[in-house]
Amino acid sequence: MTGFVVGALVTLALTLALLLRPFYLRQSAAATASQRQLNTAILREQLAKLEQDLAEGTLGVEDYGQARAELQRRVLQDTNEADAAPTLRAPRRTMLAVGLTVPAVALGMYMLIGSPASMTEAAGGAHAGQQDLVIMVEALARKLEKEPDNQQGWAMLARSYKVLGRSQEAELAFEHAGAFIDNDAQALANYADVAASNAGGFKGKPAMLIAKALKADPQNAMALWLSGTEAMSRDDYNGALTTWGRLLPLLPPGSEDEKMLRGAIEEVRAKAGIKGAPLAAASPASPTAMPAPTPARTAAAAGPGVSGTVELAPGMKDKTTPSDIVMVIARLPGTRVPLAVLRASASELPMKFKLDDSMAMNPQALISTAKEVEIEARVSKTGMAKAEATDLLSAPQTVKVGAGDVTLRVAQVRN
Repeated sequence: MTGFVVGALVTLALTLALLLRPFYLRQSAAATASQRQLNTAILREQLAKLEQDLAEGTLGVEDYGQARAELQRRVLQDTNEADAAPTLRAPRRTMLAVGLTVPAVALGMYMLIGSPASMTEAAGGAHAGQQDLVIMVEALARKLEKEPDNQQGWAMLARSYKVLGRSQEAELAFEHAGAFIDNDAQALANYADVAASNAGGFKGKPAMLIAKALKADPQNAMALWLSGTEAMSRDDYNGALTTWGRLLPLLPPGSEDEKMLRGAIEEVRAKAGIKGAPLAAASPASPTAMPAPTPARTAAAAGPGVSGTVELAPGMKDKTTPSDIVMVIARLPGTRVPLAVLRASASELPMKFKLDDSMAMNPQALISTAKEVEIEARVSKTGMAKAEATDLLSAPQTVKVGAGDVTLRVAQVRN
């Protein structure tokens, strides 16, 4: 704070010095400028002008003589008068007004658009930023008291309250947001999070909101995480593993979130008594991003599915590397949520495939229960669940469940 104040005072002093300097110079000049001296300077200038006009021919000799005589008469008259007091004085009122106004305006502008809280120690910087956020949030809350039907504003206020850790107020604001967030999976997941925090569990309203968020976007990461956590709260280990298995390939390989989720999956497997090799560390080229099959999924593998061959079109071979990931995906026609996914290495192309219930993404939605599915193949550099630019695709085909001679030709690049 001391450094800031010293710097501000030095800057203010320099500013005032520059602004008041002309007045001091004017006062200095006025100290030596009498009325007689000013008149003499004026007459000399007029005499020089007469001589110039005579030299240029614009003034006749007779006229020049008369004008010069008149000037000489005025000079004699001025020299007989008593010298007058200086006529130029420093405007003290103006200087005083400038000296008071500039600091006042500077301070007012700083208080208005600056950050007064930053004058505290550096350690208080984060606190000042939070105080600014609190002020803005409170202003929004006051505004919404007058606009109770502004659902978009309530949704914004709810997110802000959540950031500030004010869960009770966040839940109330989400309630006011109403239909505005009905199809916003992220907002619904945030709503479920604060509702669960306030209720001390997921039973009832939080669970309903999680289901609603996943209906809006089955691949919303936060909703999937909460869904798995909700399953764990009911000791539904298979449900947690299935849900978190859907989340795992959505997370950036090697990220802290991905590592944390892998740890959670291993913990659930241990609690459920599911034996098997630990989950392999993820890498962009690793097809192990999907969780190891649970006993329930393995037992379901006997159901009918779809099988066939995946092959590359001739023009696509130079666009792949052996480490690329091949994904064969089956969905219900007209939907985005996969029923089953098979992952393999591009080094195996052309390859045989079979999709069945052992590869189900959700034990409640099995391929064996569908009459027909839309199936396609995708070759990816990263193996991420969400399609990316430069992925290689086959044309989607709608086939009956039980078909065994499906050919998927990868022949186009996703833009």
